[in-house]
Amino acid sequence: MVLMALAIALLAGCTSSPRTPAPVEDRTAMSRSSTHTATPTVEASKPLPGSENAGKPGYYTVQRGDTLTRIGLDNGQGWRDLARWNNLSNPDVIEVGQVLRVSPPGGAVETSGVVVRPIAPSANSSASATPAKPEPASASPSTPAGDEGVAFIWPANGSLIAGFDEAKNKGLDIAGKAGDPVIAAADGQVVYAGAGLRGYGNLIILKHNNTFLTAYAHNQALLVKEDQKVRKGQKIAEMGKSDSDRVKLHFEVRRQGKPVDPAKLLPAR
Repeated sequence: MVLMALAIALLAGCTSSPRTPAPVEDRTAMSRSSTHTATPTVEASKPLPGSENAGKPGYYTVQRGDTLTRIGLDNGQGWRDLARWNNLSNPDVIEVGQVLRVSPPGGAVETSGVVVRPIAPSANSSASATPAKPEPASASPSTPAGDEGVAFIWPANGSLIAGFDEAKNKGLDIAGKAGDPVIAAADGQVVYAGAGLRGYGNLIILKHNNTFLTAYAHNQALLVKEDQKVRKGQKIAEMGKSDSDRVKLHFEVRRQGKPVDPAKLLPAR
C-alpha cells in the first residue's frame, strides 16, 4: 500500500508540472516577429526606379532579356544617352520592371549624331584615316533623300540574298566574301560598336539624326569606335559571319526605333 501511494503521488506530480502554455505563446510571438523583420517586402515592397513614369510617352518598362543596347536600338537612341538620361552608374545592370526614359529630357533635341562637316581622322584606325570612296554601286546620283534630309547609299556591293520582312527579317541581307568592305550608308555617329547584342555578332550602330539609325551586323572586324563620327561611304567594318551561318552583311534602318524596309530608302541598282 505504501508503494502504491508513492507511485500515485509521483504520477500526479509529473502530469501537473508542465501544464503552462507560456513557452508556446512565446515561440509563436517570436516567430511572428522574426517573419515580420526578415521579409519587409510583405509589408511594403520598394518601388523600382522610374516606376512613377510607367506608361508615359517617352518611357519604356524593362522586359526580361532586355539590354540597354537593344532598348536603344528599338527606340532610336544610343545606349550612352540612355545611361545618361537615367543616371545609370552601371549600364550593364537594369531590372525587369524598371522604367527608363528613352527620349531626351525636357524635350531637348539631340543633334550629336548629325555630321555636317569633314571628320577628323581616327588616331588608331588606318581604315578611317581617310573617308573611303563610295563603291560604284553606291554612288548612284539617283540616291533618294529620306526623311530629315538623309540620303542613304548601299553599305556593301554584294547581291541581295534576303529582303525585308517585318516579322522575320528586320533588314536586308547582302552577300559577300570575308573581308569585303562595309561602308557607312550616311553621315553619322557611332553609338554602338561591339558584340553584345545576341543574333547580330560584331555590330555597328550609327545615329544619323533624331529620326534614323542604321545597323551593320555579322562583321569580322570593326574599324570604328563608339562616339566616332563617320562620313557617308567611309569604310567602317569588314564583312564576316560572326553569329551567322554564312558570310553576309545584315543591314537595318530604324526610323525612330521602328525597323523600316531599307530598299525603299536606297538607290536603285
